[in-house]
Amino acid sequence: MAFLQENWWLVLLAVGSGIGLLWPFIARRMSGIPQVGVHDAVQLINRRDALVLDVREQGEFAAGHLAHARHIPVGQLKTRLGELDKWKDKPVLVHCASGARSHGAAETLKAAGFKEVFNLRGGIGAWQQAGMPVDKK
Repeated sequence: MAFLQENWWLVLLAVGSGIGLLWPFIARRMSGIPQVGVHDAVQLINRRDALVLDVREQGEFAAGHLAHARHIPVGQLKTRLGELDKWKDKPVLVHCASGARSHGAAETLKAAGFKEVFNLRGGIGAWQQAGMPVDKK
């Protein structure tokens, strides 16, 4: 106990570091954007005819993407939202390489009035790791 009292700044530093490491996880959970795994993503696509939105850059998209994915890089999403208007009341599955950029894109869609927006947890990396096919056309 004496150590803690004499080194209170170390305790504060450790607590601050812990919060800093956990904050992205906490923020995602509080954002209201559901994170779905590959199995649930397949069900959204097959059973509910979800729009698959790939928000990676052109080179990443060309290297391989989910079949029938619509490609709009995250940097262009706000200016191209009008292209997606007919999906405002339908499920939209957003993905990128790992799930970080797509989470931000999903928040943009939600703020623009899209009713059902889902983020693919782990992105296309998780998709490929699960042995799911990618299209290179």
